[in-house]
Amino acid sequence: MQQRTLGGTPVSALGLGGMPMSIEGRPDEDRSIRTIHAALDAGVTLIDTADAYHRDADEVGHNESLIAKALASYGADSSGILVATKGGHLRPGDGSWTLNGNPDYLKEAARASLKRLGGDAIDLYQYHRPDPEVPYEDSIGALKELLDEGVIRMAGISNATVHQIRKANEILGGRLVSVQNQFSPAFRSSEDELRYCGENGIAFLPWSPLGGIKKAGGLGEQFTPFQEIADNHGVSPQQVCLAWELALAPTVIPIPGASRPESIQDSARASELELSAEEIATLSSTD
Repeated sequence: MQQRTLGGTPVSALGLGGMPMSIEGRPDEDRSIRTIHAALDAGVTLIDTADAYHRDADEVGHNESLIAKALASYGADSSGILVATKGGHLRPGDGSWTLNGNPDYLKEAARASLKRLGGDAIDLYQYHRPDPEVPYEDSIGALKELLDEGVIRMAGISNATVHQIRKANEILGGRLVSVQNQFSPAFRSSEDELRYCGENGIAFLPWSPLGGIKKAGGLGEQFTPFQEIADNHGVSPQQVCLAWELALAPTVIPIPGASRPESIQDSARASELELSAEEIATLSSTD
């Protein structure tokens, strides 16, 4: 597994997104834990979660607790695994998503996440999604306080514009280490943010890098150049997609979600797939 850098910390070039293991349609706990263990076996050292990755209203932090359990039961040393979580998004339990960027709430949520994950501090805490009812500066100010108090080791933001990236980094005193936005062949509106992060040494973590839970399996059918190049290399179109994203900037660290060991094992092999400049150009022009 190739390595990339997140806030000065070496991590695997590909992470594991935990959401599919905790929301609607999730597998049983045993398969989820086997999926996390398979990711670690494949060299993945970055796991992304959030307190909102749960299904029912009374199980906030389901995915965080699941990851903590999987790491504790792993048969080898897991101390080098970086777990990133998020706060500011909520799920009432009816399938909807709501927002709360109130600084006091974010600080309380971070401490609750730390309790579930264990350890002395959260490795990376990310503001999940801007709340239009709360000034962005106030929400990011909460992350600054958490950093200063040592509750979190690193701070990031998610679903952000270039302007918000600049503003967050300013408020954090140059300590913003990551931006997590949606990016995939089907969703490229964050190209400016990806480029900005690459130019400024900020890790860019594409979420749903394969198009999302329901569409990832049909990526090759929807975007035929990815399938054609995959056939030429004898790999899956999903591997090609992740390798393409890795080639866009040295700061890109895709975090494909998975709920099966086979899925994350296939994704992890993308870090070793080398695409030609011509192939990258072809994929970049595909729509």
